[in-house]
Amino acid sequence: MLAQPLSHWLQRRHIHYAWIIAAIAFLVTLTTSAALGLPGALLNPLSKEFGWDTGGISSALAVRFVLFGLMGPFAAVVMERFGLRNVVCTALVLVGFGIASATQVSQLWQLFILWGLVLGIGSGLTALVLAAVVANRWFSARRGLVIGMLTAGTATGQLIFLPVAAWLIEHVGWRYAVVPVFITALALATVAFFLMRDRPSDVGLAPYGADPNAAPAPKKPAVPLTLLGSFAVLREVSANQTFWILSGTFFICGLSTNGLVQTHFISLCSDYGLSAVPAASVLAMMGAFDFVGTILSGWLSDRIDNRKLLFWYYGLRGLSLFWLPHSTFTLYGLSLFALFYGLDWIATVPPTVKLTGTTFGSARAGLVFGWIFAAHQLGAAVAAFGAGFTRTVMFSYTPALYVAGAACLVAAIAVLAVARPAEARVIAAPA
Repeated sequence: MLAQPLSHWLQRRHIHYAWIIAAIAFLVTLTTSAALGLPGALLNPLSKEFGWDTGGISSALAVRFVLFGLMGPFAAVVMERFGLRNVVCTALVLVGFGIASATQVSQLWQLFILWGLVLGIGSGLTALVLAAVVANRWFSARRGLVIGMLTAGTATGQLIFLPVAAWLIEHVGWRYAVVPVFITALALATVAFFLMRDRPSDVGLAPYGADPNAAPAPKKPAVPLTLLGSFAVLREVSANQTFWILSGTFFICGLSTNGLVQTHFISLCSDYGLSAVPAASVLAMMGAFDFVGTILSGWLSDRIDNRKLLFWYYGLRGLSLFWLPHSTFTLYGLSLFALFYGLDWIATVPPTVKLTGTTFGSARAGLVFGWIFAAHQLGAAVAAFGAGFTRTVMFSYTPALYVAGAACLVAAIAVLAVARPAEARVIAAPA
């Protein structure tokens, strides 16, 4: 394959192959996040063409968030058993198939299958667990920065694809809006097949930042290779208060981001007379701010108390959600919202991953974070359905925005109860 000669070529130029793996993981995250965010731009077109109400469509979209999250704890196990390359390629094919096949739907249940089940499983095979696994396997140094860069891919996907999709919806039709994501997913699956590798030892290297003369890390997995084993880990870590605080605050993170703003923002703007293209442009603006904010968060998480970072992230996000209904949806008002909300959209991920590794050990960081991420996506599903229900019954998204804003303020206070890194009791994996 191409990985070995490319690794040698890069090594002669003092470039570690870990950065190629990180780049591929970044593009995978970018593509799956674009696929997850795209249905939010299609709420109104689907409603107009088929007569489905916002609540019904939101229910289908909520399913994808549930599966996206519930696959997380098992994604780490699947990656250990079948390898990063196989899992990534399978995920991209499922995402591409699910997003493209939905152009032929005529019944709501078909949307549940394609955008709920297929898209949810496909995206869930990687999820944010991919970032944790790549950072822990391939990097000994700069893990926080790498996690920040990889999770910033979720913002970049929105930044690149949503404005294009909105333009296609408005000028060509909603079915053509899925084409860029579909083509990108299949092209990236091909790249990953030839270049993705599981561990540095597969190309004769030590992890980035590690002693190159040290013995390579054993290939014996540090997590159980059974689905029941992942539940055993859950039972073990559930005795730790930090696990529940991180899970609860990450539930609120999902409640206030993917499920609410990513899914309903374009529909919300249409209630105030803003068409899809400018609304998607505001989302892209948020993505640009989040790209910077998340990478900066990764850099800061290597240097500053992660609990304090999360306090500020959740607090500012909550205040920005309170502001949104009063922004008058003008350029100034939405730009102010995009700035404060965008800077910490996914910025919570690097410090949460770092706190997970500190408390439970790097060997289990991927699997434990998978369970914490499941809570994130359950929160997203609640918001996706709840905001759609609120819009259908009360003809307004404002109550959902207020509830999410208040929840963020609760999370800001709760995260301070996490044990300091020096006091955290690391739960070691069994011998």
